[in-house]
Amino acid sequence: MAARDIIEKLKNRDESGMEELLQHYGPLMRYVIRPFLSDERDREEVLQNAALKVWQSIGRFDAEKGSWTSWLTAVARNAALDMARAEKRRETDELPEDAHDPAPTPEETALRKERQEALLRALETLSSGDRVLFYRKYYYRQPTAQIAAELGATERSVEGRLYRIRQKLKELLKGEMS
Repeated sequence: MAARDIIEKLKNRDESGMEELLQHYGPLMRYVIRPFLSDERDREEVLQNAALKVWQSIGRFDAEKGSWTSWLTAVARNAALDMARAEKRRETDELPEDAHDPAPTPEETALRKERQEALLRALETLSSGDRVLFYRKYYYRQPTAQIAAELGATERSVEGRLYRIRQKLKELLKGEMS
């Protein structure tokens, strides 16, 4: 059976389209779901949820935007991710009250502060251009391509400069962190 026949049946709300969907595309959907969930029952539940999602949202499928199998893969993957996230939330909710993000000890707080101060001192030894580049990349999280375009440089030259800055900071911080 051709994919367009199954799509047409689903769009016309013909329930035989669901059976054909699972018969012809069930193995693909199971293949997509498998890495996200270890329990076979969860996988089967996600497969049914994904099939239901296809049934509910078949009107949004547009062959001009992508292939049928790509769309099915995305629906199956998203259903599996939803189940995996829900499972993760359940596990987190079941943890004892004191297991949630414990506050740092005074020693950890002091050590973190010392490391921050050491990094700030090391950054002060950089030239102003290198310091600005470091902050743009690692503090403001700007993409290398954007920085390169604004500096009129190549991405590779910016990456090389960032590499040299990191190496210099590692060298400067080596004595501070031991």
